[in-house]
Amino acid sequence: MIETLLWLVGYQLAGELISKTFSLPLPGPVLGMLLLFITLCLRKSVPDTMKTHVPRFLSHLSLLFIPAGGAVLAYKDLLAGYGWQLLTVLALATVLTLLVPGAALKLLLSRRRAHHHEEQT
Repeated sequence: MIETLLWLVGYQLAGELISKTFSLPLPGPVLGMLLLFITLCLRKSVPDTMKTHVPRFLSHLSLLFIPAGGAVLAYKDLLAGYGWQLLTVLALATVLTLLVPGAALKLLLSRRRAHHHEEQT
């Protein structure tokens, strides 16, 4: 488990350092996860420790919503002034989050079927 934590925290730290050093408008943890993704793609495999321990971390993912919930309570007056705008953005983001991966999956599956069909003929 320590090795998995070192992977995740190390990449988050690297993302923070890069984000702050180059004044990027991208949060450090997001940049760190992007770097981790690139590393795993280049390795063409996921370390065994990550395969074993990351699902445990994901089971506690709901804990990450506690700070966001606290922020909503702290800034409820400010957020109330932008109610319909926030609802519109949340609705569009939710719809896009569902449609874009679905469309990508459909496209990739159709390409795979076409490639598989070509191999058989």
